[in-house]
Amino acid sequence: MKDILIITNYFPPEIGAASNRIFHLAEGLQERDFNVSVVTPLPNYPAGKVFNDYKGKFSDVSVENRIKIHRLWIYASNSKNKILRLFAMLSYSFSLIWFIITHKLPKTVIVQSPPLLVAFTCMLFLSQKRQLILNVSDLWPIAGLELGALKKNFSYGILERIERYNYRKANLILGQSEEILAHVSKIVPDKKTFLYRNYPDFNPPKLSEYNTPNAKIKIVYAGLLGIAQGILKLCKNLNYTNIEFHIYGAGAETKKIEAFIAVNPNLPIIYHREVKRTELHTLLVQYDLTIIPLLNRIYGSVPSKIFEYARLGLPILYFGGGEGETIVKEKKIGWTAESSNYEDLNNVLKQITYTELNSVFRKEIQDKAIKEFSFQKQLNSLSKIL
Repeated sequence: MKDILIITNYFPPEIGAASNRIFHLAEGLQERDFNVSVVTPLPNYPAGKVFNDYKGKFSDVSVENRIKIHRLWIYASNSKNKILRLFAMLSYSFSLIWFIITHKLPKTVIVQSPPLLVAFTCMLFLSQKRQLILNVSDLWPIAGLELGALKKNFSYGILERIERYNYRKANLILGQSEEILAHVSKIVPDKKTFLYRNYPDFNPPKLSEYNTPNAKIKIVYAGLLGIAQGILKLCKNLNYTNIEFHIYGAGAETKKIEAFIAVNPNLPIIYHREVKRTELHTLLVQYDLTIIPLLNRIYGSVPSKIFEYARLGLPILYFGGGEGETIVKEKKIGWTAESSNYEDLNNVLKQITYTELNSVFRKEIQDKAIKEFSFQKQLNSLSKIL
């Protein structure tokens, strides 16, 4: 049985795509006779506060589903203050350094990136004798530049050098999109890469008979209510003539969205707050259409919601551009609107007819997802090269 350590910034009980992705990777490798352990901070995302069950602890060790989990101290913060956020990242890096020094680590280590500085810490302090695998889920610092969080200055140049160092130090690089792998190959053309999509791992629900709507189309968004998703702007720009908009989730924009709904009670916007993922799946299939938005097109980003909702048999309206848009178009699992173009988005919504949102289409979407977005097949291929 081969030992593998996964170092990540996100892990359950935290919620979100990043946490789910690493959890399924760890669980999947454990099922394939790898002895998996995980190093992660004390749970704090997305609130920026250590969860109640872990408050007052400097560290925590537990075994869950035969996976040993080391939770390390972090100065938790989601403050907009750049100095505080930097200190939060550095605090986990300091904890990692201490962990690396004081523990005997396996020869194979998978490191999650971003955060870029955490990945850099691992690449810098882990022995070159190990097989270092870098799992790149987003391209930083490029993504930060496109989101407006970073500017091209001296600091940006340092982050670019850190990014290149991380790629050079890795023995194998996993990328969640073709765009990520293309970017990596430009920097380190001889480095071995592997396309590792953010496919979900849950039993697809049996689709019941679906009755097409006879009133307004019920559109649902579920996920992080952050700046990158732009849900507040979406609320302000949707044409509600033929639609209802239902929202599940939490994040930085939650209070602003609640305030907008409060001062616009006549708009058919319903905020359901945050629910557990298993419960969410049951709720989502009751809607007619899901929307997956990005405020701005982010190079390398492919939202995992595409694969998750397709497995539910839920028609998708994709509003984010890039590789995600290409997947929705090529697989014919929904509709797309031009990124950041709200006029085009509303025009697309006008063209979606009730008769198109039927049981046959939903079954076709689910069948494609089961066949082409298979977590198990993907992990089987990865496990052979580890």
